[in-house]
Parts: sequence; structure tokens; C-alpha cells
Amino acid sequence: MSKKQVMAEILSQTSLADGIYDMTVKAEEIAVQAKAGQFISVYINDKSKILPRPISICGINKEEGTLRIVYRVAGEGTAQLSSCEAGEKIKILGPLGNGFTQKKEKAVLIGGGIGIPPMLELAKQLSCEKTIVLGYRDSRLFLKDEFESYGTVVVSTEDGSAGTKGNVIDAIKEQGVEGSIIYACGPTPMLRGIKAYAEEHEMEAQISMEERMACGIGACLACVCQSKDIDSHSHVHNKRVCKDGPVFDAREVEL
Repeated sequence: MSKKQVMAEILSQTSLADGIYDMTVKAEEIAVQAKAGQFISVYINDKSKILPRPISICGINKEEGTLRIVYRVAGEGTAQLSSCEAGEKIKILGPLGNGFTQKKEKAVLIGGGIGIPPMLELAKQLSCEKTIVLGYRDSRLFLKDEFESYGTVVVSTEDGSAGTKGNVIDAIKEQGVEGSIIYACGPTPMLRGIKAYAEEHEMEAQISMEERMACGIGACLACVCQSKDIDSHSHVHNKRVCKDGPVFDAREVEL
């Protein structure tokens, strides 16, 4: 699979919640190759900001040649991106990284915070029984309605305003969620809990890791994580999240 750099036309952009934006772009050469769990690097139309912003792919439409990204404004770059309008063009590079390895076993999909969007395309593609566990800060349950088309949805919120009060593991235990394999994306503390839960219950877990990235193609080593195996590139116990991931078997990495 070869990555492409293209000038993508913005087809739409809307706000889903405070600081959360939903953008669809026309990028046929990337969309035709993209897989659930991969990401793109988005370049801001500001020459003072050289490095791109890595953003997970939320939706893929190969027939129409479009990609959907849902992202949180986290700094000046994404703030500028959120001001873009339909008809404008942005430079993107992708598809990048390795996506989820899809299996037929009964699945538990887990997304936390801005790790929720990349689970949507996976939920669409998986042809198995699935429970989808979504963790939010509060009652602003962005994308929840869309997930309900693809499986049973269980919600947790930090403030208890919807669903189980607590985190996604609390929701899994309270609702008696069962499955043979876990697919997850979210902040490191959440993934650490999922790794421990999977080990305790002898389940396979594929986790998509969130790390700060610079180049997005594995050259700069800015996004390394600790691994059990020695990396062929750096020759130490590291994996590059952008290149070797972002999806890993939970048993391969130390959190």
C-alpha cells in the first residue's frame, strides 16, 4: 500500500460538540486504499506551521472517494482547520499506519474521548456480533446515534450524566459486556486498563494508541512507545506508533 499526498477539497464541515468538528474531504487516491484504524496527516494552510496534524479516519467511502475525519481542537493548527469551509482545499498525506485486523469473533469495540471516531468505520465493516462501549466526559454524546446502527451501544460518562458513571471498564462490568476480542482506541490510561482487563479475561485486544507525532511516517522517532520486541529500525525495545501502529496487539506494547 502506497501513501499519497493530495490537495483534498473540503466537502463539508460541521460542529458536533464544543471543540469537536466533523469534516468530509474528497480524496479518491487515499480513500480507495484506506482501512479502518488508519490515519491521515493534515497540513494547515499556514506556512508558519510546517508539521502536519495526524487525524484518525472516521469514515471511508471508496465509491465516492471521500474520507471523514472527526477531530478535537487542541491547538492553533486544529483551530485553524476548524475555520475551513466547504470548497476550500487542504493538503493531506495518507493513508498512514496500520489499521485493525478484522476477525469474525464476537467483538467489543471501545472508544474513549476523541478515540471514539476511528471506531465508527470499524463498527461499519465488522461482520460479527458486537457491543460498542463509548466513554465520554459528559452528556455530549457525539456520534452515539450513528454507532447504534451497527451494534449494541453502552455508554459511560465521567460525570455520570449519561450511562454508567465512571470509565469504559466500569461500564463493561456494570452491563456484563461479553466478547472474544477487544478493539479499542483512546487515551493511554484507558488503554492500560483495557490491556489489563484483556489479560485477566484471556482475551485478544487490538489497541490504537494516541501519541504526539511529528513526521507521521516513522522517520523522526517522536512517537515511540515501549515494546516487548526489538524494533528493526531503532534496534531497541521501541515501536513507532505512526509507522508500526497506531494499532497494536496489546501484548506487544508496554503501557
